Amino acid sequence: MEDNTEKKSLRNLLLEKRDNTSYDLMKIASAKIQKKLKKIYAYKNATKVGIYYPIGSEILTQDIIQELISDGKEVFLPKVVGKNLEFRKITSFSSLEKGNFDIMEPKDDCPTDNNLDVVIVPTIGITPDGIRLGYGHGFYDRFLAENKTTTISITLDKQIVKRIPKDDHDVLIDWIVTEDRMIQTQR
Repeated sequence: MEDNTEKKSLRNLLLEKRDNTSYDLMKIASAKIQKKLKKIYAYKNATKVGIYYPIGSEILTQDIIQELISDGKEVFLPKVVGKNLEFRKITSFSSLEKGNFDIMEPKDDCPTDNNLDVVIVPTIGITPDGIRLGYGHGFYDRFLAENKTTTISITLDKQIVKRIPKDDHDVLIDWIVTEDRMIQTQR
């Protein structure tokens, strides 16, 4: 997916901002986000939850994943297959291996199910009305365009920006959860 220059420079700026967050602050923010997630009805009542394993300076999702498994939820992580994402069920962290882009992904023998109640989407930047800036590969936009589900962006409050250029293929996010607030986007 071709990325425009404005998105590219905004992505670099926001990644730099996020990368400058200390690990201790990221741990605190991630714990606050984990608590807030449980206030979203769609998340709390979901049976099947799609979530990602963090890379770089992303929100730490390991505790969220562990809590979901402990609560008896079905947990699915994305696996890149060609140009698309597939969500595969994991039962523990031992179901994961290093995949594309050095991201921890479910092993090949994990069952695929793209019919999820909620998907937690990695985010570099987002507007209050749900226009998300990802890494620019379009994996999530393609998946979400084909699989209708409730979407939740978890990110640091400082990653919320006034404006992100929106392309036709960009899928709007339903909820934004940061360490400081929860926003249900206007649809």
